[in-house]
Amino acid sequence: MGDQPTGIDIATVARIAGDVRQVVSRGIQVAIVIGGGNIFRGIEGAAAGMDRAAADYMGMLATVMNALALQGALEQRGVHTRVQSAIPMTTVCEPYIRRRAMRHLEKGRVVIFAAGTGNPFFTTDTAATLRAAEMGCALICKGTQVDGVYSADPHRVKGAKRFDRLSFGEVLAKDLKVMDATAIALARENGIPILVFSIHNSGAFADVVSGRGQFTLIDNGS
Repeated sequence: MGDQPTGIDIATVARIAGDVRQVVSRGIQVAIVIGGGNIFRGIEGAAAGMDRAAADYMGMLATVMNALALQGALEQRGVHTRVQSAIPMTTVCEPYIRRRAMRHLEKGRVVIFAAGTGNPFFTTDTAATLRAAEMGCALICKGTQVDGVYSADPHRVKGAKRFDRLSFGEVLAKDLKVMDATAIALARENGIPILVFSIHNSGAFADVVSGRGQFTLIDNGS
């Protein structure tokens, strides 16, 4: 959204594409799961009285719009990119096919996974963890609104404690809202560490992949 109340801010998309390009240029394979909250959030639609499943499907369609915007920005920067949707819409992107996605990554292309898991009642966080497990990813980097995991929302709670490192069990036990419990449990089961960082800081993605900058590491602990 950038500074807009809703929609797609082209400058923000361009900055994120530049960050992804930095990481890809190092020879790192990058797959992206993108949300749609800047356009429509299914959970908010359901809270307003919509049918939950229908609202979630609308949210999935919003993620496809974001994926196409990011694909365009990446390809303008010379990064070959494919969008795969969990809801087939072959006119605008590929359907999600695991082996094809893995082949794209092997060829150095960025793959953007859109439409979540393709099922209502599952979050984009769960979709990200599921795709990471399917692709055999070594790491999940969650770009969010703050520079790590806090004990409470630092924008609302003065003195909220920031964590440098947490175990999956601690995230679940403390009911920390960084990702939903299903996503955390799936990452723990598959042994995929999670780095949480601020998506608002230019260059932060490349920094955290290199172990620098501000982030919280969530893993199985020492």
